[in-house]
Amino acid sequence: MLARGRGVTVWRQIAETIEAEIAGGGLTPGTRLPTEAALTERFGVNRHTVRQAIKSLVDKGLVRVTQGSGTYVEAKPLSYPIGRRTRFSEIVVGQARDPAGKLLGFREMGASVEIAEALDLSPEDPVVMVESAHFADGVPISWAVTAFPLPRFAEVPQVYGATGSITAALAACGVPDYRRATTRIGASVADAVDAKRLEIAEGRPVLVIDSVNVDPEGVPIQWARSHFCADRVRLTVGG
Repeated sequence: MLARGRGVTVWRQIAETIEAEIAGGGLTPGTRLPTEAALTERFGVNRHTVRQAIKSLVDKGLVRVTQGSGTYVEAKPLSYPIGRRTRFSEIVVGQARDPAGKLLGFREMGASVEIAEALDLSPEDPVVMVESAHFADGVPISWAVTAFPLPRFAEVPQVYGATGSITAALAACGVPDYRRATTRIGASVADAVDAKRLEIAEGRPVLVIDSVNVDPEGVPIQWARSHFCADRVRLTVGG
C-alpha cells in the first residue's frame, strides 16, 4: 500500500517496494517484471509514475530494460578474473551460466600507431578489426573492438561469426593456445554506442580494458579494447 502525503514521492515508494522484493528473493535474477500496465494497476498510478520508478531501478543497476522484450532483474555480477589465461567462455561456464559471442562487424585497415605498437607492427601494416558482443545467459556483459595481424588471421571473422569464440577462431589460424601479455583498465561512462550494445542507460559506469595476447612464442597476436558494464562484473587481477 502506497502512503501518499508521507513526504516520499509515489514513484520512489514504488521503486522501494520492487527493490525490497528483489532483495528478499521474491524477484530473482533474470525474472521479468510485470508489464507497465500491470504495475500501473497494482499501484493505482499512471504510466509516467511507473516509468519514473523503473528508471530509478535501472539507474541503480537493479533491473535492465530490453527493447521489445521487457524489464528484467539484473543477474548477480559475474566474477571476472584477469590473468595469463583469460578466457571469456571458460569464466562464464565456470559460474554455471551460458556464454555467447556475436560478430557485430569487421573490416580490414592499416594499423594505427597505437595498434601497431601493441602488436609489434609498423603503422599502416594490414590488420583485421573485429567488433563483437559477449553475453552470459543472454545478458550483454561486454563489447569489444579487436585487431588481428594480416594475413595470419584472415580467417578470424568467418570462424568467430560461426562459433562466437575467439579461442576457436585463433585455433583455426594455427594458434591453439595463447596468453595475456598486458592489461590496462580504465573507467568511463556509457555513450550511445555502449548504451545500445550493453542495453544500459547512457551515463552508466563502464570499464574500458585494453589488452594484448601473445602466442606461445611471445609474438603479439591480438589487441582488444573491451567495454564492460561495470555493474555486471567484478574484476580480479592476478597472475
